[in-house]
Amino acid sequence: MTHMDFSHPYFGVFVMFVLTFGAFILTVYLARVISRKIARLNTEKLKVSLYECGPEVTKQPNTVSVQFYLMALLFILFDIEIIFMFPWAVDFKVLGWFGFIEMILFILLLTIGFIYAWKKGALEWHSIK
Repeated sequence: MTHMDFSHPYFGVFVMFVLTFGAFILTVYLARVISRKIARLNTEKLKVSLYECGPEVTKQPNTVSVQFYLMALLFILFDIEIIFMFPWAVDFKVLGWFGFIEMILFILLLTIGFIYAWKKGALEWHSIK
């Protein structure tokens, strides 16, 4: 037989994990049992029927404007720009002129993309008529 080493630094963490997992399973099981005991099982037709306010619902085509997706895509694109600029700003002195020129080229490419999107009308909100 082997001797169990209870002096391991992570033994207490393992015990807490097992106890927490057991408490979670027990709580879920008890909540399920108690809720089924307490719940009323009345199945009246009026109570379980769907209820909608207002006029009768008619099926309409679910059309979402492409403009929403285009704005979101452009937002993400120019938001990512800031994510790439932050580490550059932190290490600006370490990178020197080489890093400065690389960031100028990066901003230049993004500016060209921004101007292209602007000229194509991607930043204008079209009214739905």
